[in-house]
Amino acid sequence: MSEQEDMVNEIDEKNNENSPEENDDSKEEPAVEIPKPEEEETKDNNISDEKVDDKSEKDDEKPNTAEEKTEINNANQKDATRDEEEKNDKETSGENAENGALEENVPEVKEDETRQQINAEKVTIETTGMSTEVTNEEHETDPHAASPQPPVINATATVKFVLMPSGQVHTMACALNQTMFDLKVHFATELRMTSDTIVFMYDGNGVDNNVTLADLGVGPNGAVQMEISSSDPVNNPLKQLKPKPEYIMPDVITVKVLRDSGEFEDVVVEIERSVHRKPFIGGYRHRLNGIEYHHAAAQTRPKVKPDDGIEKFCRDTQTVREKNQRQQTHIDTSTQMTGIGCYVSNMTDKLLVPGKYQTADEYHEIILMKVIILQSYFRRWQAKRIVASLKIDLAKRLDWERMEEIRKIKEKEDRIRKEFERRMNPKSKEDFDLLYHALEKWRKEELAAIDTSMEGARRKAALCHLLDQETQLLASIGRHKLDASADNKQQEIQKFLDTAAGPKRWKAYDGKYTEMDTAYTIRAKELRDIYNSLTMRYLTQDERLDVLLTLKHTVKEHDCKLTQEIIELIDREADLLMRGVKEGNLDGLRKRISTLFLQYIKTPTFNPEAARLLKVPQDPSTLRKNIYFCTSCNSYLPSTEFLLSSNSKIVGKCRRCKKIDNDGRLRQDFSNYHFMLKSLRKAEEAIGDGSRIPFLLQETDLRYLVENIWNSQSTLSAWNDLFDLALVRWDQHEHWSPWNCILLTKDEAKAHFKIEDLETGYGHVFFHKIKTKHTLAKNYFSRLPGMSEHIHMKKESTNHRQTIQSKPLTISQA
Repeated sequence: MSEQEDMVNEIDEKNNENSPEENDDSKEEPAVEIPKPEEEETKDNNISDEKVDDKSEKDDEKPNTAEEKTEINNANQKDATRDEEEKNDKETSGENAENGALEENVPEVKEDETRQQINAEKVTIETTGMSTEVTNEEHETDPHAASPQPPVINATATVKFVLMPSGQVHTMACALNQTMFDLKVHFATELRMTSDTIVFMYDGNGVDNNVTLADLGVGPNGAVQMEISSSDPVNNPLKQLKPKPEYIMPDVITVKVLRDSGEFEDVVVEIERSVHRKPFIGGYRHRLNGIEYHHAAAQTRPKVKPDDGIEKFCRDTQTVREKNQRQQTHIDTSTQMTGIGCYVSNMTDKLLVPGKYQTADEYHEIILMKVIILQSYFRRWQAKRIVASLKIDLAKRLDWERMEEIRKIKEKEDRIRKEFERRMNPKSKEDFDLLYHALEKWRKEELAAIDTSMEGARRKAALCHLLDQETQLLASIGRHKLDASADNKQQEIQKFLDTAAGPKRWKAYDGKYTEMDTAYTIRAKELRDIYNSLTMRYLTQDERLDVLLTLKHTVKEHDCKLTQEIIELIDREADLLMRGVKEGNLDGLRKRISTLFLQYIKTPTFNPEAARLLKVPQDPSTLRKNIYFCTSCNSYLPSTEFLLSSNSKIVGKCRRCKKIDNDGRLRQDFSNYHFMLKSLRKAEEAIGDGSRIPFLLQETDLRYLVENIWNSQSTLSAWNDLFDLALVRWDQHEHWSPWNCILLTKDEAKAHFKIEDLETGYGHVFFHKIKTKHTLAKNYFSRLPGMSEHIHMKKESTNHRQTIQSKPLTISQA
């Protein structure tokens, strides 16, 4: 029998084994791959190994000739094409059929397709085997020919199930003919819930129970994602899938070993579980995260050497010291030349010709030239590095200058925008001073224009019109002031309550602050919370009654006329609320209650913490100290309410009277000088050498110094923007004073601090000019008592230093 006939018989036997009668069980719908227990996994592994061997043997039995493979592939492709056409015709004809009839017909169609495919394969192989002759010819095969696709009944696909709404992903390998009902039964077992409550979603649409993965368009070995949700997520939500248990090593495993003969043999290996404790053989710890790593110990026990009864000691050295030394020994050698009776070949001899003799000077000259070449290359490399560094520095400098320009422009824009906001929505006293100053500046400009361009009756009419405009602007500023005062009043009240309720704080030696609540601060905190609740708007009727009841219990603790009035108003509002009165009609009553309760909070008897925050002290004896009389408002006020300038001889008017006078007549704006004085004090405080004069000056003194002494401009560049100017020290080694300062821009001030010798740096003429201005400032500010003492102390120290320098040196001789 030939090789082709043997191959045909083997294929016939294979087809007989896979006959339709024996494959009826395999045509049933395959179950979903469910994770097996650990004991069964070991058995499955052994079985799978056997199957692999069987498959490899069957693969060896397949036809090896190129013609046989090509014909088999063509036959399989034709059968697959015919099966797809029949399947499409049946699906088209059965669209209107019922679901029950469709489920009964699907297995039969699949059985017919399987039988047809097996019979076609058998006939094709038999025909090929009968008509093929064994030859030594080599035939080419098409490498791009399509490989036969596995039947849909045996194909699988990877499905990712996403549990909603937790988002947990569970991946499984499912058969393409598996219905959704079987998948629901599987997940009902895994999730411990009924299959009716499980809903499968594919591409945002629900999937029926009779639909398979093949119906969804999933191909063999494909991947698809489906979502699982609950039809009743409130009562029966999806639970989390429990992970598989950790793998446990079995006691016995089967290992396939390759023998010398080339065959594989299954060997049963018993796992020995070690009961002894592995020794600790050291390790190391990670320096950054602190994790410890231990050296691994061997799994098997070391072989124990038999004891010979002799006590032995050994010592392992950690380091080894080695030393290499060269030595030259005397060796006696001899040469042999051609002579009588002795012949020595000269084939390997070399002819040496002496070269040119090189003197020591020539040698050193060559060395010098090589050194010069090396130095030239090194200096070139060093110069290139320096030039590259200079380029980088230049780029950084240009970038810094650009950023500084951007910063200055941005600061100026922010300042202009903030000033515009202050003018449009004034809130503080400085904002209104700015408005009055702008109004006065506008009035003077208009008055100057009228005086220069008009005369007689036209001038009087223009002045009247100017007066009307000024009156309207003043009235508008007054309305803004009323709105700002109302807002500021609420802020002051809230600040008073927060300050009273704040804990006691002090700084420890380590720079940390310690806070402590006392009984008084806790009482103040409770009153603050009640007041905030009382002034809160848009409360319901029950919430408002609850707040009123809390307030009533709080004020009942003290019986006086104030508390009785508060309780009476509380009962009145509660009665009106119960009668259904609108909240708009209760605004006046609620305002009276909040005002009286604020008076209750400010009373030290009811709130002891408020005593230290009141302007009028409770002890009458303290009123006799530092109290002065204001001649303008005829009021006795503390010394903190009066402003004293450097040329003041009497107390004069208080702050409030001076502000009213400034708003009505002068309308000066000191905000620029206030900002400049604040910056000066901050800079001197940072130096920390005990300078006191900046803290004695006021805004009016600084205004005189800037305008009259330095002409409101920089001494170097004549820049007149006050926000960019700063008064810095002329001599850095002396304290700041009006006679030791100079008005410069901020950039010029930084350069001024780098000058060591002022007279050499600025020149004699400029130096003399600055000294003249210092003399004018000293004559004006010396009238202030604190400054005069400072001048006197400076003169004494100067005279003492001159006395020490001029004292003659005497040497006594023994």
